[in-house]
Amino acid sequence: MKTLRVSLLVALAALVVAACGSSKKSTSTSTATSSGTSSTSKTGPGAGKPTIVLGDKNFEEEYVLGDLYQQALQAKGFTVTLKPNIGSSEITWKALTSGQIQMYPEYTGTLLSAIAGQTALPTSADQAYTQAKAYAEKHGFTLLDRTPFSDSDALGTRVAFAKKNGLVTDADLKKLGHSLTLGGAPEFATRQEGLLGLEKVYGLNPTFKPLAIGLTYKALDSGQVQVSDVFTTDPQLTTGKYTVLTDTKKIFGFQNVAPVVKQSLLTTEGPAFAQTINSVSALLTIPALQKMNAAVALDKQSPAAVAHAFLVANHLA
Repeated sequence: MKTLRVSLLVALAALVVAACGSSKKSTSTSTATSSGTSSTSKTGPGAGKPTIVLGDKNFEEEYVLGDLYQQALQAKGFTVTLKPNIGSSEITWKALTSGQIQMYPEYTGTLLSAIAGQTALPTSADQAYTQAKAYAEKHGFTLLDRTPFSDSDALGTRVAFAKKNGLVTDADLKKLGHSLTLGGAPEFATRQEGLLGLEKVYGLNPTFKPLAIGLTYKALDSGQVQVSDVFTTDPQLTTGKYTVLTDTKKIFGFQNVAPVVKQSLLTTEGPAFAQTINSVSALLTIPALQKMNAAVALDKQSPAAVAHAFLVANHLA
């Protein structure tokens, strides 16, 4: 186990080179804990402040994000309870608006389409962020800084299937008609940034097969589905086994992460709260997330341990 932890630290320490704007090393004694715990440092700008209830959604990348923000805040003395694996955006947003949680990491494009019900696609990442923030603020929330990385939905398939059928873009799937079996999470079927958009914009007419989160690549490998909704930061996409089709019409939008936070929390917790969250978000590049996602999804490390290694390497824990 000691060797495993050392190896993880070494691998994630390489990410420091690309990380800019790291804060000075905290004097916190906080260590990696399992999701849902709220152990804190007794010193720092967050000491004595009310408990923060943080949530995350229902897949590996969100677990990592939840642990990153929780542990970074704990290192500054904030008391944080993490409620992980709440569900899809629709379910997690309801948890936020009902007061079960006070913040969670969300994707700007998904907030606009799945939560705000917006059908007009933003034309840039900046516009997606601005529109998502404006919507959140109408409901008593706001967005903190967005991450450098963007993780959008995409359509992925096995390399052999793409070559056999001449698939390069999403539009190429139209010729397969209803014989195409397309997989995705259940909510993919009802989203504009999903099956509805594929049907409307690209004229696709696939047979849709709902898949549980985490079963995407098993379904592709077994032939259960021929094409599936994937995330562009999935570590499996770096193996060379899969092809990601090009979304020429940009129906999957711009998907930078920005923590959605109850506005009153900013006042209650003080300026160090937002500063701490933003300092973590600033380091989250595509290579950083791909490495951390791989450690969780492929190497079966716990999200808490992976997040802790990254924060230690970047002097944030």
